[in-house]
Amino acid sequence: MNLDDLDFHLPDELIALHPTSQRDGSRLLILDRCKGDLTDSRFPHLLSHLRADDVLVLNETRVVPVRLLTRKPSTGGLVELLVLGRAPGEGWMAMAKPLKGLVAGKILEASSGLQLEVIDRVEDRLHFRIVGHDDTGVDPTGLDTFFQLTGDIGQIPLPPYIRRSPVEADSQRYQTVFARTNGSIAAPTAGLHFSETLLGQIQRAGVTIERLLLHVGAGTFAPVRAADPRQHRVEAEYFRLEPEAAERIMKRRAAGGRVVAVGTTSVRALETCAKTGTLKSGEGWTDLVITPDHRFKLVDAMITNFHLPRSSLMMLVSAFAGSEHIRKAYQHAVGARYRFYSYGDAMFIHGDRR
Repeated sequence: MNLDDLDFHLPDELIALHPTSQRDGSRLLILDRCKGDLTDSRFPHLLSHLRADDVLVLNETRVVPVRLLTRKPSTGGLVELLVLGRAPGEGWMAMAKPLKGLVAGKILEASSGLQLEVIDRVEDRLHFRIVGHDDTGVDPTGLDTFFQLTGDIGQIPLPPYIRRSPVEADSQRYQTVFARTNGSIAAPTAGLHFSETLLGQIQRAGVTIERLLLHVGAGTFAPVRAADPRQHRVEAEYFRLEPEAAERIMKRRAAGGRVVAVGTTSVRALETCAKTGTLKSGEGWTDLVITPDHRFKLVDAMITNFHLPRSSLMMLVSAFAGSEHIRKAYQHAVGARYRFYSYGDAMFIHGDRR
């Protein structure tokens, strides 16, 4: 695989700027990763492609409203922050637009009167603290602590390719119905398609549903620039898999069931915990990049959205299904006018290779 293998042309009008009217109302492209066969479907019909002995693994991370609009009290100039997480030592790190003039000691003020003080600039990122408050939270990314201190003044951080400002509906629709734990700057978007009704139908069909946690950070979206994609690196993201869930997943798989990961975040967490070939519970930080030579230890099928070209996520699905099959699937999706990216349509990639 080279960098060009991760590229494709996408007309701008196929980038979904809004979610479907119903959560489970999107289209679903079925890809058999062994044969390369493609089938057009709808997301509610996912149920007919699952088996009673499967285990469906969801990522229960919750997106934090960390898009913050601030002003420089001295000039009134607007500065938009995307808070990324806790900084080493104290305070938080953020992407800022514009960065110009944001030097140590500079004060930014939010609409609520909350003041932020610049500590430093680290390359293209801003290191800051909240004036009058200590970063004393124990959450791993620091984003839940930030949310508790800033309240509801932040906005949901929609991806930059959704070229519009967030609206009230995004606070629900850019969040999965099973989100539980604050800590992400972006949604695990494959999970956005599931409604409570569909999840209930899946459980009644005999499919086991298990949960894990991986907080999505900025590294997931960093473009692959290395000519050899295997040299790409990502910033570590926090994950957690409870012992009981790991045990139930392994029990199901040992009995012949498939592990169906919902989203690339679930894939990365599961494969991180299954390095030895046996799924082990744990928590920590993973910087796993799934490259073409990755041998999948646990995941048998996955549900995923259509990803950005030249991204680590495009590389992951190509490693799972094969570059040729993914290229064919994306060409089909563009020709059939599927909707792309976070609010877009989905794929179900299956095919037993055990």
